[in-house]
Amino acid sequence: QVQLVDSGGGLVLAGGSLGLSCAASGHSFNYNNMGWFRQAPGKERKFVGGVTWNGGSMLFADSVKGRFTISRDNAKNTVYLQMNNLKPEDTAVYFCAAARRVGGPIETTVGAYEFWGQGTQVTVSS
Repeated sequence: QVQLVDSGGGLVLAGGSLGLSCAASGHSFNYNNMGWFRQAPGKERKFVGGVTWNGGSMLFADSVKGRFTISRDNAKNTVYLQMNNLKPEDTAVYFCAAARRVGGPIETTVGAYEFWGQGTQVTVSS
């Protein structure tokens, strides 16, 4: 059974940092790009950032550029999202996802991703 498990969410003060993890099991995603999305209450799920299959390239939404970074450890089948200088508007449920296709550019749409984590809540208080 293919599974992505998100973890690491929590409550943090504005300006603080938080690191999320996404561990895959049941399938190797070593050749798939991976993405992070977030969804605030009453809002649609939006792309936060992504990393290519080999970790060589990243892409971020303008709202988090310069504050968030993504890394991956293919030996552990795990992807990480490091969030720094957090703002209250970063509050959301964060999801990792594995792209449908192998390789290619990092895609930013929900439909381009096939497998999803269960989500982890990140709350930033002012």
